[in-house]
Amino acid sequence: MASGGYLWWYVDALSDDGRFGLTLIAFVGSVFSPYYAWAQRRGPAPADNFCCLNVALYGPQRRWTMTERGARWCERDAHHFRIGPSALHWDGSSLTIDIDEVGVPIPQRVRGRVVLHPGRLFPFTTRIDPVGRHRWGPIAPSARVEVDLDAPRQRWQGQAYLDSNEGEEPIAKACREWDWSRSTLRDGSTAVLYDVQNHDGSDHLLALRFGRDGSVTPFEAPPRQPMRPTGWRVARRMRAPGPVQVLHQLEDTPFYQRSVLRSELLGETVTSFHETLNVPRLVSPVVQGMLPFRMPRRG
Repeated sequence: MASGGYLWWYVDALSDDGRFGLTLIAFVGSVFSPYYAWAQRRGPAPADNFCCLNVALYGPQRRWTMTERGARWCERDAHHFRIGPSALHWDGSSLTIDIDEVGVPIPQRVRGRVVLHPGRLFPFTTRIDPVGRHRWGPIAPSARVEVDLDAPRQRWQGQAYLDSNEGEEPIAKACREWDWSRSTLRDGSTAVLYDVQNHDGSDHLLALRFGRDGSVTPFEAPPRQPMRPTGWRVARRMRAPGPVQVLHQLEDTPFYQRSVLRSELLGETVTSFHETLNVPRLVSPVVQGMLPFRMPRRG
């Protein structure tokens, strides 16, 4: 990967009873890393020297970890990705994530196993910028997950989602912000909305439905609905024919928010994972100076 490039795998999940949730992001060349950004200012910086596993647990016992590790702590090939004491393994039919991390800013242990079973794999990728240097693909838009953690102690199953993003340059060169969401529909298909504002001010919109039969079908996206800003005053929006309700505010940071929403889409009432990324805020010197408190590094 070129200096400034990145690759990540993203998992989100909700338990069947609605009590628990999680997101997991495994990064090569972490786009949020201040250490990666500072290294690039000094010259070429190998992406493999800036890896991390971000773990966020939601529900009765919330946890958040994002410890970055240098290349000597990491190893990866086509089926395995080790990041310090944690690891991801693909066996051809399921993805196993063994977690052994310590939360921040409160040092609480997060340890256990998450196994994701895809309903169907999609060999589909598409650009999210005008020239194709940044790409996204939904590896398993519909999946099942088994969560078995020792710390904090919890065991549950639920519906999940797996995708991946990759880029050949820093994300700030391509876009200013995006709003992304994924929604499970009644027939088991998944609708994804990727609403990107490019660096030059133009828009790039993806509205795609991923069927259980492997089909990928574009649909006409509804208009943007403004939403109230987050506590950090991050502006956000969701495409829906009418009002949007925030069910759970999962993350609220100076440059990023993640929430669970309820709205209408394709004639149905849906529950959606939703995120907003504000890139100018991410790369601002003030925010870059704050990030090490939430993203420690083990070089």
